[in-house]
Amino acid sequence: MQATRTGMRSERLGALAPDIASPAYQAYLALRNGFTVLPIIMGADKFFNATANWEDYLAPALPKAIGVTPGLFMRGVGVIEILAGLLVAIVPRYAGYVVMAWLWLIIGNLVLRGGYWDIALRDLGLSIGAFALARLAMSVHRWHESHRT
Repeated sequence: MQATRTGMRSERLGALAPDIASPAYQAYLALRNGFTVLPIIMGADKFFNATANWEDYLAPALPKAIGVTPGLFMRGVGVIEILAGLLVAIVPRYAGYVVMAWLWLIIGNLVLRGGYWDIALRDLGLSIGAFALARLAMSVHRWHESHRT
């Protein structure tokens, strides 16, 4: 079976065609949707503490260092997480790296806090998923760029 000229061009660019039947594109959609919706939900919960008392996970040195209460600090975290989710929806090829870095900061907080090693390890896994999202999103973007008329 001979590849089409466009297909060869896409492969050469490392492009991922937006084909819903493609397992790679399905993985991209799952990661993009997950890293959009979940940070928005969990960011909003920083204002309500419905799923957890978020201050329990916070290293006390961090809010002290900038002179705010732990509650205010966590609301700031919530705003950042909501913005990160919105960025993933808009520009996942860049926002994936932003989310990855944010997760590393959360891991740093947990290490500084002590304990919660299971959550730190989970967040490391999530950061790998955010990296995968950024790479897949770049491939989808390349496909779109190569097919502009």
